[in-house]
Amino acid sequence: MAKILTKEHFSEHVVKLVVEAPLIARSRRPGHFVIVRATEGGERIPLTIADADVKAGTVTLVVQEVGESTRKICALEPGEELIDIVGPLGQATHIERVGTVVCCGGGVGVAPLLPIIKAMKQAGNRVISVLAARTADLVILEDEVAPWSDEVIVMTDDGSRGRKGLVTAGVEEVIKREKVDQVVTIGPAVMMKFVAELTRRYNVPTMCSLNTIMVDGTGMCGACRVSVDGRTRFVCIEGPEFDAHKVDFDEMMTRLRSFK
Repeated sequence: MAKILTKEHFSEHVVKLVVEAPLIARSRRPGHFVIVRATEGGERIPLTIADADVKAGTVTLVVQEVGESTRKICALEPGEELIDIVGPLGQATHIERVGTVVCCGGGVGVAPLLPIIKAMKQAGNRVISVLAARTADLVILEDEVAPWSDEVIVMTDDGSRGRKGLVTAGVEEVIKREKVDQVVTIGPAVMMKFVAELTRRYNVPTMCSLNTIMVDGTGMCGACRVSVDGRTRFVCIEGPEFDAHKVDFDEMMTRLRSFK
């Protein structure tokens, strides 16, 4: 059981939950994720840890309502409990001082990007954060990202917040004006694909965090498999982060459409 302590709505279908999980809070690192279930016999949902407070013994999860299971999680209120939460899972982000790092996130992808932004800044990097969403009300965690960023660029498809355009426009603007040593991208698969294509042209190393279908989260079921540099890799135990220039995004997107 994991008690929900606070709940905040970012938008109609996106919720931030602060959950009691002291052991996970103590051992979690940027890039780690958890698998949660709302009810006994419920679907296992992978969620990246957006933040953790070791002293309070809590982890922060951002959940987007996209189906029945996530709807049940989003419907829970403070004082109620998730039936279980397992983690931290996956490999932690490799953090080092490289120079200038552009961290770009799309939609709820900003949630797993936040701890990476913090860690990159603490490692001594110049951090430029590019946050993207379809409309202004879908831009999340801007206030939390800002203190850890040397610059924040907001891009919206309709121009209702920040600048009008896709995330790639914001990233390319930075690459054209200054030397960028690394790009980190997290968001919808199609977004990460086009960020990778952009940075490949400029020869900028790029890391992505993949949001594949997962069942057990321990490498047994194979549902999360992707092709990276021509090899089959399992996102749950070898990822979720990979060299974006080596990921077969078209194959990944085909697999993501399986349940549709």
